[in-house]
Amino acid sequence: MHIVKQLIETALAEDIGSGDITTDNLVPRGKAGTAEIIAKQALILAGLDVAVQVFTTLDPDLEISTHCADGDKLDAGAGILSLAGNLRSLLYGERTALNFLQRLSGIATHVRPYVEAVQAHPVRLVDTRKTTPGWRVLEKYAVRIGGAANHRMGLYDGVLIKDNHIAACGSITTAVTRVRAHTSHLVKTEVEVSTLAEVTEALQAGADVIMLDNMDLDQIRTAVAKINHQAIVEISGNVSLEKLPDLAATGVDIISVGALTHQARSVDISMRISPTVNS
Repeated sequence: MHIVKQLIETALAEDIGSGDITTDNLVPRGKAGTAEIIAKQALILAGLDVAVQVFTTLDPDLEISTHCADGDKLDAGAGILSLAGNLRSLLYGERTALNFLQRLSGIATHVRPYVEAVQAHPVRLVDTRKTTPGWRVLEKYAVRIGGAANHRMGLYDGVLIKDNHIAACGSITTAVTRVRAHTSHLVKTEVEVSTLAEVTEALQAGADVIMLDNMDLDQIRTAVAKINHQAIVEISGNVSLEKLPDLAATGVDIISVGALTHQARSVDISMRISPTVNS
C-alpha cells in the first residue's frame, strides 16, 4: 500500500537523516551480520510485514525469515524475525522497524481484552478516528488484528452528523435532510444524540444509525426499546473496559471505543545483532 511505503520512507529519513554517524564510523562497509527480533513480553503480534518492509527498503539483499504471523499470541522470549546480511543495514533499520512493531503490537494486545469482554453478546466493537496523525491506516489495521472492527476511516467515507453539525444546521432534521440531498442512496447516515428527545427526532428524520453519546445504562435501554430495530444503535463516549459487559448487554449493535487506539501502550520487543566473524 502506497501510504505505508510513504510512512516507512518518512520514518527512515527522520531517523537516519544525512547518515548514521555512529554505525558508519564503527562498522566497516560490507561487514555482514545476523539479527533476531524477539518478544520481551507476552503480546499479540501486529505489523510484521511493515517491519520486513523497513529492512527491504533499506537493503533488498537482506535474507529475512519470519517465525510467526500477525494475530499470533506470543510469549516472552518468542522469536519474531531473523535477518542476515549487511550489518550496517541491520543497524540502520533497527529502531524504525521496532517502532512499527512495538506500536502496532501494542494496539493489538490492548484491544484483545476489550473483545473478550463483549464476546458473550452479538455486538460489534469498533475504533474511532482518535489515531496518531499519519498512522491511521496502520493503527486501524492493528485494531482488526486485535479482534475488533473499524468505524469510518476518515471524514470522506461515512456520514456522521455530530453535535457541532447539528448546532451549525439548527436541528437534526435539517442536518439529515441536507446531507441526504447530496449523498448517494448507498451511503448510510449516522446521527449522534445525547438525549431521548434527540433519539425521537433522529428516528423521525430517518437516520440509518443512531449514536447514543455519553448516556447512562437506563437511558441506553430506553433508547434501544424506542428505536426497536428501526435503526442501527451505537454507543459512544466514556466507554471503558470495566463498563463493556454491562453496555453490551443493553442490546445495542455497535460500541465505539476511542481507547482502543489512544490508550494503547507500545509493547517490549528487541533486536539482537551478531556480527559475522571474519566478514
